[in-house]
Amino acid sequence: MKTISLSELQAQKDGATLIHVLPEEHFDCAHLPGAINACVYETIFVSKVAELIPDKTSSIIVYGAGGDSLDATTAAEKLTKAGYTKIAAFTGGIAEWQRNNLPLEGSHTTPGSATPQGRYELDTETSLVRWTGRNLFNHHHGTLRLSGGHIEVQNGILQSARFTLDMNSIACDDLVDTAYNAMLIRHLRDDDFFAVDRFPTAEFVCTHADPLPSCTPGIPNYTLHGTITLRGVTQPLSFPAVIAAADADHLTGQAQFELDRTQFGSHYGSGRLFAFLGKHVVNDHVHLHIKLHAKRS
Repeated sequence: MKTISLSELQAQKDGATLIHVLPEEHFDCAHLPGAINACVYETIFVSKVAELIPDKTSSIIVYGAGGDSLDATTAAEKLTKAGYTKIAAFTGGIAEWQRNNLPLEGSHTTPGSATPQGRYELDTETSLVRWTGRNLFNHHHGTLRLSGGHIEVQNGILQSARFTLDMNSIACDDLVDTAYNAMLIRHLRDDDFFAVDRFPTAEFVCTHADPLPSCTPGIPNYTLHGTITLRGVTQPLSFPAVIAAADADHLTGQAQFELDRTQFGSHYGSGRLFAFLGKHVVNDHVHLHIKLHAKRS
């Protein structure tokens, strides 16, 4: 793969096709004069380039954001693998072009995420908890619905949150035999596990959240601290989470963590509490994957 400098780009661009490989909204905002757009993040990137430039001997220069972003080099590698023979990557990208005060085409309105502010009510239709329970020989997984909750944000910073789990909604996804499935659900609902008749809900209350430094999109940006109440027992709980704004009116959150069920009185099959369990051992920890959607109220 060939990479070129800014001076080489300026010397060669009139004899080559420039491809801006970032998403359409970034292309519309600002792009190098005369460039066309094909987003390298899309699975149809190569086929789109093939539609725009069917001649694989054409001279092509790809560029993206610049800096440490791998967009241009990835695009060049994909096109070279697809059979294009004259590909060059301007890895300095728009960032280097702008640093040199060179002209750009586009609307010049910078796309970006809106700053969330206020109280966001949980969308119980689209929010979900996925659980996984395990033992030495097997595991089961399923879902739990949420019955309510909210998130408080000030100037884009998470302040607090609360959400309630509907324990009656517990479902198993992996057992296709209806009789075994129903038997497991009864087992999970009884006193051996979650005593749902007496404790139909569980609740997590986030009292404060610590922003995580140097985070990038797609990894946790907060550590949430608070308490969880399950089977009438309240215990402290902290875990990393991703909290992001889809726009000014919608937040989404995602977190994964392990919960020790025995701390809440769910003792069935615990190797820490019973002897000679053999095949009846059930792991103390339950894995939870929480996906939240909330709308500003």
